[in-house]
Amino acid sequence: MNLKKFALLCICCFVFALPQAMSQRTSKYKAVYQLNSDDDKTIRNTLRNIKNALEDPRLKGKVTIELVAHGGGVTAYKKDHPYESLLQELKDKGVILVECENTLRERNISKEELFPFIQFTPSGNGELIIKQAEGWAYVHP
Repeated sequence: MNLKKFALLCICCFVFALPQAMSQRTSKYKAVYQLNSDDDKTIRNTLRNIKNALEDPRLKGKVTIELVAHGGGVTAYKKDHPYESLLQELKDKGVILVECENTLRERNISKEELFPFIQFTPSGNGELIIKQAEGWAYVHP
């Protein structure tokens, strides 16, 4: 085999093997979920999907998840709604629960009306843009 054919064969092997090798090396994953609906079914489905991702054997112990609520999604974080135990369970598993401050201001909602374990971001959309630019997988129900 001449040198050019050998070099081409090496390059082909490298190109086809690289994606598989990189996927095997990935030991940490990051996903940001968006919640912008006040629909009970949508909220519950989103929380269940996050729980399912945390329990996926391929991701278990290897994934960081953030839930960004804005717009109608603020409903999930309000103390006068029935989601506290579901959210607390996710938080206890490491899920970062974030609320958009723009939504609070626009809807005249105080931070005290939300569960005390909620974190805040100036802009829900901005948070999603930044996370995606940082390589986080984006999930929207």
